[in-house]
Amino acid sequence: MKILITGGTTFVSKFAAEYFVKRGNDVTVINRNSREQVKGVTLLNCDRNNLQNRLKNIHFNLIIDVTAYTKEHISRLLASGVKFDDYIFISSSAVYPETNLQPFTEEQTCGKNSIWGDYGTNKLEAEKMLMNNFPNAYILRPPYFYGIYENLYREAFPFDCAMANRKFYIPENGSMKLQFFNVYDLCRFIEIIIKRHPDNHIFNVGNKEIVTVKKWVELCYKAAGKKAEFIEVDKNIPQREYFCFYKYEYVLDVSKQNKLMPKTIPLEQGLKEEFQWYKNNLDSIYNRKPYLEYIDNNMSYQSHLS
Repeated sequence: MKILITGGTTFVSKFAAEYFVKRGNDVTVINRNSREQVKGVTLLNCDRNNLQNRLKNIHFNLIIDVTAYTKEHISRLLASGVKFDDYIFISSSAVYPETNLQPFTEEQTCGKNSIWGDYGTNKLEAEKMLMNNFPNAYILRPPYFYGIYENLYREAFPFDCAMANRKFYIPENGSMKLQFFNVYDLCRFIEIIIKRHPDNHIFNVGNKEIVTVKKWVELCYKAAGKKAEFIEVDKNIPQREYFCFYKYEYVLDVSKQNKLMPKTIPLEQGLKEEFQWYKNNLDSIYNRKPYLEYIDNNMSYQSHLS
């Protein structure tokens, strides 16, 4: 296929570019060339908000839009004169209000989520802009992505704690639920969609297995060859000061995805692969949060979990 990917230099878009190049596809990426490019891609060096005529009348079999966060991002790309057969937009589970019944299904009403704020409503407006102009597009709504090329300080935080032989400060009893999706499985699912063109055009994507915070940390430590020991943190201490997820749990219904792709990478396996990559790429995190500094300065007297 001839594929256009927005982005191509960080995490999801970088992994996708590499994935589809390795499978023999002709991949073009749109970015400002501020970081090293994936080997084998064709670079369109520009801002997606200022495409001018760079894409006019160029035909792609598929557009994978990873970096659209507003309706303007969608409208400007569609107005660029680019030609395409299929369009897949990586949206977000943040489009579901936290007041909806869980697990969230694709049929539920979408709207403002107080945790994610404008990020979720802007993603929703982008979805609407795309579907109004190209109803045959596909929209994917993931939970938390993880995997190789991760550039957010999430898995890297417990990895760092494990490598430093630190005990892990965990919110309350560690029972908060998390749902993940490996970027490798995202690319596999994109291939399935393009091959089968299902009638449904909006998919929640993610692992059907839900884990607790405690289990996730245990698996991160295990990936680093260590065993996690926990210290419980009182609920009155702001969670985001010392921990890498908001105090918000949700579950996506991924049954529609599972009908097309029944198996996803087990979280334990995916975390092992991510750790093996991370330990040789410690500089991959662009914005390390000062969790450890906060813990060391403010949380010396927490009680141990049993």
